[in-house]
Amino acid sequence: MQLVIAEKPSVAQSIAKVLGAAEWQDGYLEGNGYFVSWCVGHLVELAQPNSYGEQYAKWNYESLPIIPEEWKHMLKEDTKEQYEVLETLMHDERVESIVCATDAGREGELIFRLVYEMAGCTKPIKRLWISSMEESAIKEGFENLRPGSEYEHLYEAALSRQQADWLVGINGTRLFTVLYAGKVLKVGRVQTPTLAMLVEREMKIINFVKEKYFTSHILIEEKGIDASTGRIDDESAANQIAAECKGKTATVTKVEKEEKKVAPPKLYDLTTLQRDANRLLGFTAKETLEYTQSLYEKKLCTYPRTDSQYLSDDMAQTAENVIKVIFDTLPSIVPEVIFNPNVSRLLNSKKVTDHHAIIPTVEIANTELTDLPEGERKILLLLASRLLSATGEIHTYETVKAEITCNNIIFYTSGKSVISFGWKVFEEVLKTALGKVEEKNVVEEQKLPELLEGMTFEDVQTSVNEHFTTPPKHYSEDSLLSAMERAGNEDMDDDVERKGLGTPATRADIIEKLVHDGYVKREKKNLIPTEDGLKLITVLPDVVKSPKLTADWENTLTLVAKGEYSMEEFMTGIKNMVKNLVDTYSSVSEEDKKLFATTQEILGKCPKCSGDVVKGKFGVYCKNKCGMNVGKAMGQELTDEQVKKLLSGKKILMKGLKSKTGKKYDAYLIPEGIEDYSYVNKEGNAVSGSQYKLKMEFPKKKFKKS
Repeated sequence: MQLVIAEKPSVAQSIAKVLGAAEWQDGYLEGNGYFVSWCVGHLVELAQPNSYGEQYAKWNYESLPIIPEEWKHMLKEDTKEQYEVLETLMHDERVESIVCATDAGREGELIFRLVYEMAGCTKPIKRLWISSMEESAIKEGFENLRPGSEYEHLYEAALSRQQADWLVGINGTRLFTVLYAGKVLKVGRVQTPTLAMLVEREMKIINFVKEKYFTSHILIEEKGIDASTGRIDDESAANQIAAECKGKTATVTKVEKEEKKVAPPKLYDLTTLQRDANRLLGFTAKETLEYTQSLYEKKLCTYPRTDSQYLSDDMAQTAENVIKVIFDTLPSIVPEVIFNPNVSRLLNSKKVTDHHAIIPTVEIANTELTDLPEGERKILLLLASRLLSATGEIHTYETVKAEITCNNIIFYTSGKSVISFGWKVFEEVLKTALGKVEEKNVVEEQKLPELLEGMTFEDVQTSVNEHFTTPPKHYSEDSLLSAMERAGNEDMDDDVERKGLGTPATRADIIEKLVHDGYVKREKKNLIPTEDGLKLITVLPDVVKSPKLTADWENTLTLVAKGEYSMEEFMTGIKNMVKNLVDTYSSVSEEDKKLFATTQEILGKCPKCSGDVVKGKFGVYCKNKCGMNVGKAMGQELTDEQVKKLLSGKKILMKGLKSKTGKKYDAYLIPEGIEDYSYVNKEGNAVSGSQYKLKMEFPKKKFKKS
């Protein structure tokens, strides 16, 4: 028998249906010579630092850098049960080989291989590599299973990514948190350079100084022409030009016409889909990925985590079939035009890496699309419309630039008009289908009247307009995704395969982490760094916040996946960087340590060491960390007011205390110094510390008068 391991239960069910494995068991399906089971995302993850030694349990500078000689892994507690199912199946004597059917990409390979390694499995691996969950694609994939050995380099790249993120994240976070003695300062291989770009833009906006300037205009009302000068900084000079031209004759001294063409857009990769979904629909990058992943699992679109915008050369018929189905199934995005799709423009196997561009599948013809969640339906409309646009005709328009001279001053005007809408007709129809308010055609509104050199206009009117320079715009997810994709491009050769920060599959999570960790906030569509985000980038060195360096690493990981660069060499570079980081940044000034300090209410003085007792994120504690348990008494959590009273030597009333027999009672607790305690917990570890020494008084019972 073969054991097939998918990434998610829903994908496993689709595969099992095709393979004829219809019998449900606990955590897998069985039948027709197959076991089909699944992971639930990452079942196995890298172990925490303290698993490498007790010296790493506490955060201090002396324990850094943490660089494991041999990497350890651990099971995720909430998915341990499913791992045990897979481990049992892998060692089942009936299983002759394992089919890796996780998502066909770097992370999918890692998810499977870590389970395989953790289970100590040595059985042969075969790889299912598909870009669609359609039945025909699954069948074809199983007819062409590839040896697992072909993906060793991909696994090495995935391991390198995981280990590099751990090394940079763990060491960077601990180092700067310890140095600045404040809140946890999270550092990440990709998220920190991304935050740096947001902060750089924010500083440009903050430091922007608005400047006033003016333009002088001549108005030729009978022709609807408004021609203007360039920028004039002096208002009186602008007014003088307008006054000297008012009522005078203006002459057309130059006219330039040019026909311009706009080629159809490429198909969607994940990043361009996320950008358009943010711009047109307001979806976050994460939402777009989730909607598209769901469509993929429902067999309605191809694999989403791709960085290619082309189809392979053998997919011409597939594209034609999908276009026909779109015309039959999605009339709301099909304009009433004669359409002869140019499919050849979509095909380029040389530009298809792991997966081709995202397109709908013919399965949309067999689905009640109105039953789809609104987000998924709108993403499907975007995908379908982009396929039509990409095979459409060239959009053609004419631009006109004219110079009009009056009183020896040159005024400029321009306009453009559409010659042939071509593929852009699909864009207009899509906006209506998505419920967008139909806008007037800006291109037609800018059309100039026919102008010829030598034409004159009598008695022109004039005006002066006031303007202000504008600061850069905040990043939206659309523009940030674009910036992440292009990061470091100017410093890289054109033939570099992968540029930018992160991958199409990870960029959404990076943005979400920055928001979750409190370094970035969303304001409508804008992403704005918080005060903590600004401070963090201020103190971090370039080596951990440089988009260029991180983009170089991402490209190197691509070379590792292709076998053109060794994992060992890549990891040596990461380890050296981490070591240098720790060596270089060993201390900061006392003033700088206050940068991230949070204002904490002091509840009193510790009865053991006289240190300040404050309230933190996880409860009340002594700032000297002397081992005194100041937040509990008689096994119960104390309120802030109760802590204050005990620290000042006053008694407190505790209600609902439990006796050894389980009976509840109320009592006054009176502090009489401190006492030490020690015990062995359930895990067999010794626990010790100090606690309040208390005297107990019972409230006097009140008797009712008869």
